[in-house]
Amino acid sequence: MSVRLDHGEDRLDEVHEINVTPFIDVMLVLLIIFMVAAPLATVDVPVNLPASSAEPQPRPDNPLYLTINTDLSLTFGTDPVSRDRLSATLDTATRSNKDTRIFLRADRAVAYGDVIEVMNLLRAAGYLKVALVGLEKVPAQ
Repeated sequence: MSVRLDHGEDRLDEVHEINVTPFIDVMLVLLIIFMVAAPLATVDVPVNLPASSAEPQPRPDNPLYLTINTDLSLTFGTDPVSRDRLSATLDTATRSNKDTRIFLRADRAVAYGDVIEVMNLLRAAGYLKVALVGLEKVPAQ
């Protein structure tokens, strides 16, 4: 046990250290806010997909979705695209890499012939790697 008998001056010394605990608390709160808000910020095109019992494949980091809506309009990602601008839009998004896989989604109400027509547009644009997207069908037990 130690006792300081000399009280010296009444002047307090300056502390040259930063208390980082409040900064860490603020950063953790911001991290939680962004973790909750990030999934809510992704806007998706509502499509009634058919179900499939095929084994799901691993999803790439940045998939490129082309959607055929019920009114047969096309949506690339979340932006509408016309059929005559489809090739240029794909070239811009893929940096003209024709080996990029395009994920094609179509509403259940879209006729098979219309899906094939869009696939022909993709083939004419040079994109031969087309993956059809569907919902997973849960096997009956």
